[in-house]
Amino acid sequence: MSLLRYENLSISFGSGRREKFAVNHLDLDIGIGERVALVGESGSGKTLTALAPLRLEPEGAKVSGKILWNRKDGQGTVDLLSLPIQDIREIRGRDIAMVFQEPMTALNPLFTVGNQIIEAVQIYQPLISKADCIDAAVDLLKKTGIPEPERRFHSYPHQLSGGQRQRAMIAMALACKPRLLIADEPTTALDVSLRLQILDLLKELQEESKDQGGMGILLITHDLNLVKHFAQRVAVLNQGNLMESGLTKQVFTQPTDPYTKALVNSEPVRDLAPVMPLAPVLLETEDLSVAYPSSESISWFKKAPPHKVLKKVSFVLKQGQTIGVIGESGSGKTTLGMAVLGLLGDSAAQVTGDVDVLGSDWQTLKPAERRAMRSSLQVIFQDPFGSLSPRMNVMQIVAEGLDIHFPKLSAVERENRVIDILKEVGIDRSALTRYPHEFSGGQRQRIAIARALILRPQILVLDEPTSALDVSIQKQVLALLTELQKKYTWLTS
Repeated sequence: MSLLRYENLSISFGSGRREKFAVNHLDLDIGIGERVALVGESGSGKTLTALAPLRLEPEGAKVSGKILWNRKDGQGTVDLLSLPIQDIREIRGRDIAMVFQEPMTALNPLFTVGNQIIEAVQIYQPLISKADCIDAAVDLLKKTGIPEPERRFHSYPHQLSGGQRQRAMIAMALACKPRLLIADEPTTALDVSLRLQILDLLKELQEESKDQGGMGILLITHDLNLVKHFAQRVAVLNQGNLMESGLTKQVFTQPTDPYTKALVNSEPVRDLAPVMPLAPVLLETEDLSVAYPSSESISWFKKAPPHKVLKKVSFVLKQGQTIGVIGESGSGKTTLGMAVLGLLGDSAAQVTGDVDVLGSDWQTLKPAERRAMRSSLQVIFQDPFGSLSPRMNVMQIVAEGLDIHFPKLSAVERENRVIDILKEVGIDRSALTRYPHEFSGGQRQRIAIARALILRPQILVLDEPTSALDVSIQKQVLALLTELQKKYTWLTS
């Protein structure tokens, strides 16, 4: 029996000749207790399909068709698109929960993670005591693999790593034991060792819900290996059109559509150029350590010792070389990148050790001297939506660095440079006047790459640049970075 069914769903933007369909006449159903995966390239309409049942589609979207929801206790079905928004609010979180793709923008920065997890429980189940809510939230944080769950319950989102924030989002979504969980890239920010653990947890919670009929799960992911491990059925989207659907094993072993075949066979290819023997050293760290003051106390008068995130990290990066830093979520990878970029100075972080950038001691440089060197040291962040200003269009975002470091460029020269670099990363010039929310995750990441490369940096720091992208786009972005590194011999990452 269907728990949720899309019938002839279409989502479009614009009107008349400019009307564009992001989802086009989609038919798909998720059964009670069933796990269905929705896959496709960035911009194929997966996230819009996920947002539609909760009526969270972006402003300006025109939605038609039906989304039929099977009510509790045999009350029949109801079209979610026809319900008033007040009724939809009663369904959100309690009956249909969602794990969003970008946890930093989905979590409220003003409230602790624990308070955000128990909020929905207190709203929909007011008879449960706050103490019981806290115990349940801590247990969920523990189940999702967050270390020291009692302490992290009192942490704010910015105090967690990207992977820990994603796990907190999953705990929040599961707090009310929903009948349907819509998971939009739920393992995006997680390291490999935790991805299967999270999906196994979802399976376990689904088993526990069998007494209530079984929780249905709609999984949106770019990780095809996870789909094989987790989903019972899979549907493939391309430019808003359903290309193929069926049992997971059948779709992966015997795909019938050419697009599905190409998607299944998409794997990044290693194609790095060798480093020149006498290549100069551009970046060097020696015994780099980072610690944060603890908010806890050992006694009335004594604070707990600082929490050490990095411990004496040393490495050398030469021109034309690519170094990969790997580790589990919360291991300090992002902190290492921020320390190298000199972006921890205004925080409470205690940074020790040496960081040598382009022959200069980064730690002793004056602020004005650091700003002058920023054009040579650029970064591409893990979360493209959070790192792009929503109030600036693409032209303003990509040209911002030029305005700061090359203020003497004329308006025409500046625009030509922006158009050229956007072309390099596969973005058409028609995007110049559009804003970040109008692009898919993969397109936003390409814009972030363009913003970094337009200054022709000598060192590029990449913080999980493909974590939010599906397999085929991962392959394209990594190939793009490799190609650009070969083309611009000054580029090191």
